[in-house]
Amino acid sequence: MIELLSSSALLTAVVALVVGLLVGSFLNVVIHRVPLMMERSWRRECLELDGKTAPDEPVFNLLEPRSACPGCKAPITAPQNIPLLSYLFLRGKCASCKRPIGLRYPLVELLTGVLSALVAYKFGFSWSTGAAIVLTWFLIALAFIDIDTQLLPDSMTLPLLWIGLLIALVLPAATGARLPVDLRSAVIGAMAGYLSLWLVFQLFRLVTGKEGMGYGDFKLLAALGAWLGWQMLLPLVIGAAGVGAIVGIVAIVLGQRAKGVPMAFGPYLAASGWLMLYVGPELVGSYLSLYGPR
Repeated sequence: MIELLSSSALLTAVVALVVGLLVGSFLNVVIHRVPLMMERSWRRECLELDGKTAPDEPVFNLLEPRSACPGCKAPITAPQNIPLLSYLFLRGKCASCKRPIGLRYPLVELLTGVLSALVAYKFGFSWSTGAAIVLTWFLIALAFIDIDTQLLPDSMTLPLLWIGLLIALVLPAATGARLPVDLRSAVIGAMAGYLSLWLVFQLFRLVTGKEGMGYGDFKLLAALGAWLGWQMLLPLVIGAAGVGAIVGIVAIVLGQRAKGVPMAFGPYLAASGWLMLYVGPELVGSYLSLYGPR
């Protein structure tokens, strides 16, 4: 099987698509539950700081309780949880109460499957490809959590940072693939990623007296620097800032967002980071070629 996958980029992409669809279903759980788990933890900490005992609460994590319809509370069975197919079979409605199921659930599954397949098809069957797909899954979950809550959980950004550094340490630097980068580039990338946005944050606060972004953005860029190396940080930030500015201006013009209302920056960092993973060296090389041979 391994030899077959190694010899066929298309088969590798198909396997990655199927696995990505399954993981996308789990990412929907992560996107929904991680912020709720954080809130529960904050409530307990506040009570403890106030000298009170936190009441016992039902177990709530990524595995328990079972997923259920938010309307009628009917448990979602295994056949009803098949990525994409169950949504189409149920016509986008709960099997028990016929409450509409949000379109975003199958979209997250489809996005995860398609991006995983694209990475697998381009880079082939290797440990580096597996690492790139794991990075893709993290970025999808973080982007949607930030869209929903304007939070980038430490429980995800920090492990992503350390995994990037670990991969750079234990795997040899890639030659034809994107990952891993060499350890020096990863360490410098992590430090530069964090400090660059931290300095922008401090300068903005000094000039305006306001906080322009959250600390989660610093940690996400640090993690991307660890995975992609310091060389990709500048085009990554330029891409994220450019797209974020365009989307923000368009939203204001269309009346969908008022001026001064905070906007999540994490999704743009995540999207730009994935693009740098996928086509970053080609984009940078094409830009440099405009100035002639070096």
